[in-house]
Amino acid sequence: MSEDFQFETLAVRAGIHRSQFGEHGEAMFLTSSFVYDSAAQAAARFSEREAGYIYSRFTNPTVTALQERLAALEGAQACIATASGMSAILTCAMSLLQSGDHVIASHSIFGSTVQLFGGILKRFGVVTTFVSPTDIAAWEAALTPQTKLLFLETPSNPLTEIADIAALAQLAHRAGALLAVDNCFCTPALQRPIELGADIVIHSATKYLDGQGRIIGGAVLGQRDVVMGSVYPFLRTAGPTLSAFNAWVILKGLETLRVRMQAHAANAAELAHWLENQSAVERVYYPGLASHPQHDLAMRQQSSGGGIVSFDVRGGREAAWRVVDATRMLSITANLGDTKSTITHPASTTHGRISAQARAAAGIGEGLLRVAVGLEAIEDIKADLARGLR
Repeated sequence: MSEDFQFETLAVRAGIHRSQFGEHGEAMFLTSSFVYDSAAQAAARFSEREAGYIYSRFTNPTVTALQERLAALEGAQACIATASGMSAILTCAMSLLQSGDHVIASHSIFGSTVQLFGGILKRFGVVTTFVSPTDIAAWEAALTPQTKLLFLETPSNPLTEIADIAALAQLAHRAGALLAVDNCFCTPALQRPIELGADIVIHSATKYLDGQGRIIGGAVLGQRDVVMGSVYPFLRTAGPTLSAFNAWVILKGLETLRVRMQAHAANAAELAHWLENQSAVERVYYPGLASHPQHDLAMRQQSSGGGIVSFDVRGGREAAWRVVDATRMLSITANLGDTKSTITHPASTTHGRISAQARAAAGIGEGLLRVAVGLEAIEDIKADLARGLR
């Protein structure tokens, strides 16, 4: 589709390839396999001498539509959709790394990602050094001749720390390494890491890309030679596959991505300012606040502060749980990116499986709460939190 189209148009139109029936809405191809006109054509497809669909583990028209649309939105040359956000990270790692390689990762990433890099991949000879996402000097000091990948989330989960993507991209490229950025919190509606120099963008499509908490999905995006030359062969063989149904749901979610992200961010900004004035709140973490340590950087990299607000409650875990338990509307769940606001206590949920030392290094205290601000009336969200904060 023409690169001249604006984001909102691409979100609605990119990736559409109508069948012989001329459907207006995107078709859902719920089939495991595809048939051929002849034995010769089957052989040509399997040997990749002829383009076409073979088996839905790695080729499906609905999934292709999603991949093309998301690539257009991120400004990427290619995209591979996966079964979940974590499978996207695993696929990226398994296709780009081998025993003896070294990874530098932010210590402020999702708990399961910490477990993957620090535990599972370590068993296969891949060593990971965790550093502060905001300390460029620490990233540079951690570089070795074996460093092949730099991995981060920005904004980070759950403290919304902002890493300097352009600076880290330059650092990685000087060392002959790749920079991968998890863009889950912002989505391409608010931030496009590839334009800032990132080589790979990771998504948990489960979150804002779907936007209504309906399905699980993920994606890896980047240069065509990296995505199709390395990532795709792993997916074809190992099969961390996104279903056609889930791809279709995400496609429909992308149509409203820009307007939803703007609404999430507007609600989150108002909530963050309100929380700063609550006596029971010790500190608020939100990139859109002038008090955020990386506020200026965030406003250069992102078009808004995003939809996630975290805050420390005075009184530690007991006080934080009291706020959670007092809510009547907010959903007590660890998921985010939904139209419904959610609240979670990271130290005992999303980051509960990592060590206390790792949590401390990431700044995740017992009084920390994370709110993924939804699309309800902001006064109702405030009132729900006020019950516990009183």
